[in-house]
Amino acid sequence: MALPSIYEEKIIEGFIRRLENIKFDSKPKWGKMNAPQMLAHLNVAYDLAFGKTSSYHSKLKKWLLKLVVKNIVTNEVPFKQNSSTAPIFIISSEKDFTKEKADLIENMKLVVAKGSAHFEGKESDSFGTLTAVEWNNMFYKHLDHHFKQFGA
Repeated sequence: MALPSIYEEKIIEGFIRRLENIKFDSKPKWGKMNAPQMLAHLNVAYDLAFGKTSSYHSKLKKWLLKLVVKNIVTNEVPFKQNSSTAPIFIISSEKDFTKEKADLIENMKLVVAKGSAHFEGKESDSFGTLTAVEWNNMFYKHLDHHFKQFGA
C-alpha cells in the first residue's frame, strides 16, 4: 500500500499538527535524542536533499549503501525502533528547539512547493538516483517514525 504523499499540502499540514504536540521537554518512548536533537536530526535529511550539506561516500561505500540500505530506507515498511543511523544524522550537541522546529516546517513546506517532479530522478548522496516515490517514502517514514518516538 502506497504511503501518503509528502508532496501534498494536506499531508504536511497533518505532520505540522503532530509536530505541535511535541514540546521542548517531550520525552522519547525510545532512543537517546531529546526533542530539539530529534528535530535537528530530521532536518539533516532535508539539508542533504536540498544540497545545504553533503555526505561524501566512496564509490565502494555508495555501492554497499545502495545494495544493503537503500531498500530499507525507501520502501513502505516503517522503521524499527532504535534502528541504526548514518553518522551524519547523529546529533549529540544541544539544539535550539524553536529554530529546529521552524526549519523543519520550512523544509516540509519546501518539499510541497517543489513538488514530486523536482524529486523524480534526483540524486541522493547515499543511494544514487531515486524516484519521487522513493524520496516520498524516505521523508514520510522518517517523519512518522520520529513523531511516534515522541508520542505525536
